Amino acid sequence: MSNTDRTYDLVVWGATGVAGRLVAEYLTEQYTSDDLSLALGGRDETRLRQLEAALVADHPGWDALPIVIGDATEPESLRPLAEDTRVVCTTVGPYTTYGTPLVEACISAGTEYCDLTGEVNWVREMIDRYHDDAVDAGVRIVHSCGFDSIPADLATLLVQSFAIDEFETPCDLVWIYLEDGRGGVSGGTMSSVMEVFRAASTDPVARQVLRNPYSLAPQGERDGVDPGVQSLPRYDPLRGVWTAPSPMAVVNERVIRRSNALLEYPWGREFECTEVVPVGSGPVGLVGASAISAGLGLATGVLAVGPMREALRRYAFPDPGEGPTRAEIENGHFTVRVLGRGTATDGPFVVESRISADRDPGYGATAKMLGEAAMCLVCDRIDSPLEGGILTPAAAIGEPLADGLRRAGLVVEVDEWDPDQT
Repeated sequence: MSNTDRTYDLVVWGATGVAGRLVAEYLTEQYTSDDLSLALGGRDETRLRQLEAALVADHPGWDALPIVIGDATEPESLRPLAEDTRVVCTTVGPYTTYGTPLVEACISAGTEYCDLTGEVNWVREMIDRYHDDAVDAGVRIVHSCGFDSIPADLATLLVQSFAIDEFETPCDLVWIYLEDGRGGVSGGTMSSVMEVFRAASTDPVARQVLRNPYSLAPQGERDGVDPGVQSLPRYDPLRGVWTAPSPMAVVNERVIRRSNALLEYPWGREFECTEVVPVGSGPVGLVGASAISAGLGLATGVLAVGPMREALRRYAFPDPGEGPTRAEIENGHFTVRVLGRGTATDGPFVVESRISADRDPGYGATAKMLGEAAMCLVCDRIDSPLEGGILTPAAAIGEPLADGLRRAGLVVEVDEWDPDQT
């Protein structure tokens, strides 16, 4: 893996934060210094040294972990970091506030990059400002490599690849079901959520990004047939259940549409996708879906009001640096199921893909997802025609990422749908 032109294969940037520490722990547990030249990055040397000592003590495959010091508020300090490594894996958010200088530094240095952002307004800004530069530099800048949005994006790719291989045609409609989830939340995540709502309340471009289902598509291609996120309870005739809106749909659906566009529309320009939460059948299912819809609508309304956001930040949300406990992370779990419907020459078909894990989705499982996305970039385990740009996980890495998730212990499956097994 080593590259004599760079000191490190991979730097985990923000390693002492909640998510960054989990990524560093995963990488040092899963790999050894013979596999990977890994460094820990951040602005607090004392805390980084403490983390290094803990990781080396817990993982015999590592004698030492180099420390890289920089500050996201001082862009010049990020350039040596980017120039010294092949890949940067960053967990430092809100990315709207802290992410742009690192993207700039990586493109300038020819360094690959992956992050956890779900801040679609910032991703759109990166696309508009830097996509062409990243293409010219041959640098992959891969956003949303955690629970936002690897399960939805990758599972959709797997469904479509299976459909094309088995039925010689893609699915024209894909449903993403966010089901069976349990996990916690950190102060950093809530800061990112509040930053999106703050931007939408003050910036007309950010508001347009959140309204347009195709806002992450390439310039000139930001319209289409897809109506966008579900906002009310809806009956799903395919599974025979009531569904509620998914809080992650606003990110995941846009990422999936961008994947299709970046890959030059292998799923067709009429392709549609929708992410929902399946609740149940009959009147009980309708009541449950209505309750979830109302709760999500209320939360959205509250977060849209500046004083209410500030009150929640002060009195309800965890502070930056705080997160779920080890027990909460280890006892969490999730399943994302994707069903794709298409029509072949001999009739309609449905393909199913499932990605699940026995860890908290936003932290324990996300650390594995981001870590394996970074390792795909380090090891050049890539199945994509794209060599650079502001990219999505499916478009940048492709199906090798599924193998990485399986190595990490996640369940990743795809086959024809058997409704009796769902």
